[in-house]
Amino acid sequence: MSVLSGPRAQHGPCPSAVLLLLLLGPSSVLAISFHLPVNSRKCLREEIHKDLLVTGAYEITDQSGGAGGLRTHLKITDSAGHILYSKEDATKGKFAFTTEDYDMFEVCFESKGTGRIPDQLVILDMKHGVEAKNYEEIAKVEKLKPLEVELRRLEDLSESIVNDFAYMKKREEEMRDTNESTNTRVLYFSIFSMFCLIGLATWQVFYLRRFFKAKKLIE
Repeated sequence: MSVLSGPRAQHGPCPSAVLLLLLLGPSSVLAISFHLPVNSRKCLREEIHKDLLVTGAYEITDQSGGAGGLRTHLKITDSAGHILYSKEDATKGKFAFTTEDYDMFEVCFESKGTGRIPDQLVILDMKHGVEAKNYEEIAKVEKLKPLEVELRRLEDLSESIVNDFAYMKKREEEMRDTNESTNTRVLYFSIFSMFCLIGLATWQVFYLRRFFKAKKLIE
């Protein structure tokens, strides 16, 4: 997930952490906190796969003591501008939605108030994929044993990894088709340009020949 405004922490991932992220595929957890100045807007973006459950919890700490009529709005939208979740005067809560397609989703916090007010502390915890499912509730509803719950979680994780690899294969095929189409167009354009140059050179030869004959420089 990328932060559109405000500071961003950078860490150097170790090889084991990178391997874990690759294995998790489309399932991930995001926990982030940042300060939101008054009358400002901060957004975070993340690409999420199709048909994935996304859950999140947020908490906004107001350090102004109610001064200045400080209000914070939360809005979650997709790339088409469709509102998936919206909360006016947000302070603390949870949200959940299921993605309909692979898309870029945007989570925006906007603060409005008057006067000199301390920055608000925003804490956001988002999960999607396998990590978003509540396996404790699933175990209660389906009366599963702990081992069965763990097997269910591993099954869902394996399915998400397979889907992720299938998506990467599809993207690779699309990129290959695009490259082949581009190469074909470049080839045809090169051949067309070559014939144009040959035709232009031939015309210049005949034109100069007629010109020199008209000037009686050659017979």
